[in-house]
Order: sequence, then C-alpha cells, then structure tokens
Amino acid sequence: MGMPEINTGDTAWILVSAALVLLMTPGLAFFYGGMVRAKSVLNMMMMSFISIGIVSILWVLFGFSVAFGDTGNGFWGGLDQIGIGELIGKVADNGGYYPIPALVFSMFQLMFAIITVALISGAVADRTRFIGWGVFAAIWATLVYFPVAHWVFDFGGTELGVGDGWLAGMGVMDFAGGTAVHINAGAAGLALALVLGKRVGWPKTPMKPHSLPLVLLGAGLLYFGWFGFNAGSALGANQTAALAFTNTMVATAAGIVGWSLMEKIRDGHATSLGAASGAVAGLVAVTPACAFIVPWAAVLLGVLVGMVCALAVGLKYRFGFDDSLDVVGVHLVGGLIGSLYLGFFATTKSGYATVDGLFYGGGLGALKTQAIGSFSVLAYSFIMTLIIGTVLNKTLGLRISPDDEVAGIDLAEHMETGYELGSAGAGGIFTGKLGHSIDLKEEVKA
Repeated sequence: MGMPEINTGDTAWILVSAALVLLMTPGLAFFYGGMVRAKSVLNMMMMSFISIGIVSILWVLFGFSVAFGDTGNGFWGGLDQIGIGELIGKVADNGGYYPIPALVFSMFQLMFAIITVALISGAVADRTRFIGWGVFAAIWATLVYFPVAHWVFDFGGTELGVGDGWLAGMGVMDFAGGTAVHINAGAAGLALALVLGKRVGWPKTPMKPHSLPLVLLGAGLLYFGWFGFNAGSALGANQTAALAFTNTMVATAAGIVGWSLMEKIRDGHATSLGAASGAVAGLVAVTPACAFIVPWAAVLLGVLVGMVCALAVGLKYRFGFDDSLDVVGVHLVGGLIGSLYLGFFATTKSGYATVDGLFYGGGLGALKTQAIGSFSVLAYSFIMTLIIGTVLNKTLGLRISPDDEVAGIDLAEHMETGYELGSAGAGGIFTGKLGHSIDLKEEVKA
C-alpha cells in the first residue's frame, strides 16, 4: 500500500475536530465549575485549564511517543518519537496510512489526553491543593494515560512493521475512548477520592451547585465539542464520520430523556442538573460505540445509560466515598455500559465493525473481548492511581487544611473569588444597598 497524498478535505475536518475536542475542556470547566459551591468555582475551573498546560508539554516531550511510537511493544510505544519533530512532513500511519499530516493526528490525540486528565478533577473537588493536582496530573498522564492510549488506540506502525497496542491487537472495540478516556478517568477518580477522603461536612451538609446556568452552558459546549471527539475519530470526512456523528447526536438526546424520565419516576420532577448530566452520560456511553452500531441502537443506548447513571450517582452515598461531581457514576459506569453494549449490539451492518455482537448472531466472543478491555483498563487505572495518590499525599500533600476548605479553596489556593461582591474586593467589608454590613470573608464561605 503506497503512501497517499494529503487530502485537504480530510485534513481540514481533523483540524476542526481537534479544535472541537480542545473546546470540550473549557466546556468541562464550566460544567464542573457550576456544580461546585461559589467558594470553589475558580479552583475547579483552574484544574481543567492547568491540565491543558501540563499535558500539552508532556505530549510533545514524550507522551505521543509512549502512546504511538514504533519501537516499543504491546504495552508502550517506545521513545523513538520524542519531541514529535520526526512527524513533520509525514502522513499519519496508525495501522494503515491516512491522508492527513502526522502532526494533525498527533494534535487530535493530544486533546483526548488533556480532557481525560481534567475529568478526574471532578471526583476531588473542593479539597485538592493546586500544586498537588498539577504534580498528580503530570505523573498520572505519564504512567497511566499515555500507556493506556497505546493499548487501545495504537493499531501498529506501518513503516517498521511493529505491533500494536495489546487491546487493539485483540480486537477491543473502542472507537473514541470509552475505555482509554472514560473508564480510565472514572477509575482514577474513584481511587483519588478514596485517598483524599470526604469533604468537610459531607454528606450531611448540603453542597448544591452554585450555578445551574453554568452547568447547562458547560454541557452544551461538551455536546458541541463531542462531535469532533467521535466523528473526528474516523480520521477523515467519510461515511464512518457520518455514522459516528449521527449516533452521537441521537444517543445524547436520548440520554437527556432517559435521565429526566428516571428523575420524574423516582422524585416526581425532572431537573436541569439531571438533563445536563443525562447529556454527558449519553455522550460517554456512545463514545466507544458510535461507529459500531446503527442509529436505533444508539437511541436505546442513550435511554439506558441515562436511566442507569441517574441511579448510579447514588452509589457514593451507599458506599461512603465522596465522588464530588459524580465522575464514577457518569464516566466509569457510563463508559462500562457503552463498552459492554457493543458485545450485544455491534454489527457489521454499520460498515465499520468487523464482528457482530450477540444480538446479531455473533455469539459471546465480542462481549468477552469488550469485558477484558474494560476491566483491564479499570484495574490498571485504579491501582496505579491509588499508588500515585497515596505517595503524593504522604510526601507533597494533596489535601488542603480543613480551615481552608471551610473558608473556600479559591481564597486559600488562588487568593481570588469567583464573584466580586463589592468594591472593597475579596476580604473587605462593604455596605449593601439595604444598609447591611457584609464581611466578604464570611460571605465567600457560603
């Protein structure tokens, strides 16, 4: 197979897709930022933004090489592409040549690495030292995400004839990151939440979202950017991208309906937070499946994951782990549902799948493969995160003091507040319109 000429249409689509996936991280910052209390919004958003800085640097230095290098083995890619300078002038080659520049492929994959790290932050909101989070993000990306991305996404180098990632080689179906992104981040979030312990006052003290409009804005940006996440993973403007786009749209819409319906049945009313969370749950579940199923199955998947995740977010109260913003209930559970769903509903009728699931006459083979992939990533991420988090907590210290947590992590870690309450600035006293004196240090505790 000869090396193709660069296709400008495909290249343009993947460049746009990469930008859309980058937009998902600020979208996540809004989504998470709205879900915390007012005294934590800046720190919550900064955890996403610093992830962009840290992971981008590491990706250029060695991350891409570990994930997609051609001199390693089934568990890591090697160090032959440190600095990614060798990608200049080449086309992408991941189990076959693609008519897009290799640098475009690298930047597209970088955006996946960024948001996977940022997703973890929601599990440890309100109580994580900013410097501690930054060090954790760097180590976790190096030891967990980069290798797992190789396992799942590296389908082999064509120039050197080197093998692929071990999960990719055994046929695990994960089109855009159900295992590498969502199960990976969800398992890590659970482990890190266990290391840090519960927030002061949780679960007895109400810790409601301070801004539901921000949550809905963030969910909308995630929905928009996710089309690049899923349809862009076709690495071209083609029929596979069209199917992934369609399935992403309808599964997410169905996720909104499924979560809202469960809330109505259980609580007697549907909420805006539930609708936003249902959208994210639908996006998570369809991510691994979007190119392997037909649209009606995507609708069923969305309704299913919306209803199940609406129930799964309550697991933290039953088992006593403080997953602040439901990373486990949405990303871990949703990722597992989407990945295992393929064992039943994957079909060669999609034009991309090479095997059929159980309900299409394919037997249990696909389900077994999906289970191996899902639970291998879950176990590796959980164990490694538990080790990394424990070591950092014992040495550097990951958690802020109880006094700083009560006063507000924004002031403690950044000397800022998310909302200017008067001309005196944070920490001052001013007289409100009704003549009442307000101490802003006390106000920010609310």
